[in-house]
Amino acid sequence: MSSSIAPATYWRLSSFYFFYFALLGAWLPFWPLYLQDLGFDAEAIGYMTALLMATKIIAPNIWSWVADVADQRMRMVRYGSLLAFIVFLGVFVSQQFWWMAFIITAYSFFWNAVLPQFEVVTLACLGGRFNRYSQIRLWGSVGFIVAVAGLGVYFDYFAISALPWFIALCLLGVWLCSLLVTDKHKTPQVKVHGQSFLSVVKNPSVIAFLLTCFLLQLSHGPYYTFFSVYLEGYDYSRALIGFLWSFGVIAEVAVFIVMHKLLARFSLKSILLVSLILSVIRWVLIAYYVENVWLLLIAQSLHAASFGSFHAYAVEMVRRLFVDGFQVQGMALYSSLSYGGGGALGAMLSGWLWDVNAQLTFLMAAVACVLAIVISFFINYPREPSSV
Repeated sequence: MSSSIAPATYWRLSSFYFFYFALLGAWLPFWPLYLQDLGFDAEAIGYMTALLMATKIIAPNIWSWVADVADQRMRMVRYGSLLAFIVFLGVFVSQQFWWMAFIITAYSFFWNAVLPQFEVVTLACLGGRFNRYSQIRLWGSVGFIVAVAGLGVYFDYFAISALPWFIALCLLGVWLCSLLVTDKHKTPQVKVHGQSFLSVVKNPSVIAFLLTCFLLQLSHGPYYTFFSVYLEGYDYSRALIGFLWSFGVIAEVAVFIVMHKLLARFSLKSILLVSLILSVIRWVLIAYYVENVWLLLIAQSLHAASFGSFHAYAVEMVRRLFVDGFQVQGMALYSSLSYGGGGALGAMLSGWLWDVNAQLTFLMAAVACVLAIVISFFINYPREPSSV
């Protein structure tokens, strides 16, 4: 742990990440199976997932603008998490398609406002030791593992209809943890007078960076939407499905533990290229070797690259590229274009392709990563900004 952050602050930040990603551990592997259990087909599941992702295109930007005007980031986090919890309770009212679509859209509008603001607060609390971010973020991965492994075993014995209750409890936990964190710390930023946010975004390196993030998240569309459905179609038990999801996140945790050392030893360009190349290999293995559990374990271990090292790289790039007080807007733009735009398009395309050929959807993911590799060569890497 960094000496610049108090233990109490460390654990308050970490507990927030734990519950936030425990919710994702309940949602990502099992929500498609829950929708399938309700009778929705592949196209409907794809649209549902796309709606969830699409709100990330606008929600982070709207909420970051409000947070900038009010200068109250944690207040926005608290409002967003509380309203997401309240709105999500609507899933207990009806399970009709249009009602569920409305609830998911409204819930995710508030939910997608939470993490970009909290990421900025976390970086501010680190007091300049930004390479220690991964040691806090890894607790989110721990929460994911606990949720996905535990629920995988649970749903082998009990009905998946209980899933919304677990999600609601995680939402409540996120809101309660948000009450413990303050945003009194200020994020060190380099001031470049006369520079506007639009001029930063129009930089060719920033455009190439954002396109790379967009394509990488597009490649995750089939994974987040249909990986569990894919495995269940090959007679994998839900306990084993949960284990495979958690195994990928265990690999992610391992990377987060050592990420501060990797950032110090290797260039950002090297970290990016290795992450993208291993992502291509991952999607090809899942496409062609789903029946081989050992090769599937190797594919899942590459989650350390396709998400872990890439996310740490992206957060560091946002910090370096979006100076002059633009880090909040930069984080929101990164989230909206990659997890929002890329994730939504990936989910929608996978919904269209799934009934045609399940294997083809994961090959689409590999092609997206190849395109990201090509675009990555147009990125010029900024120097480490100095604190003021």
